[in-house]
Amino acid sequence: FGTRCRENGDYKGAIECWTKAAELGDVEAHYQLSCSYRIGNGVEKDKKKEVHHLEQAAIKGDPQARYNLGTFEWERGEHERAVKHWIIAAKLGDIKAVATLKDMYKRGLIGKEDFAAALRAHQATLDATKSPQREEAEEYFRNDPDLFY
Repeated sequence: FGTRCRENGDYKGAIECWTKAAELGDVEAHYQLSCSYRIGNGVEKDKKKEVHHLEQAAIKGDPQARYNLGTFEWERGEHERAVKHWIIAAKLGDIKAVATLKDMYKRGLIGKEDFAAALRAHQATLDATKSPQREEAEEYFRNDPDLFY
């Protein structure tokens, strides 16, 4: 409901919904609250609350939150912590994390072993999501553009 409120311009309602959902442990609500506190939609910008909700979402397995935590740590000069967050995000399937790690590797900021391990873990995550049923469904939706309106 929070996302629907936000899409309708009701930022205060979105914050209320996400706050209640976050109290119940909802990962997406924590992530959306972190974005709201970063941007200032429906709330005053608050870096401490932004990071708190990013941490909660990351702990619960949200790859975008983990990636954003890496960016936060990088900006603070905590480069080793940032790389650790990006490696975890890559292992969770986040493609931006893979691209960032690739850039870090090219610049000599991370070692070959760390980069290779992150790539292998990322690929394993992608492989784990493959199934004949999923491929069949993707093919079905790809061939029928009228399904989405």
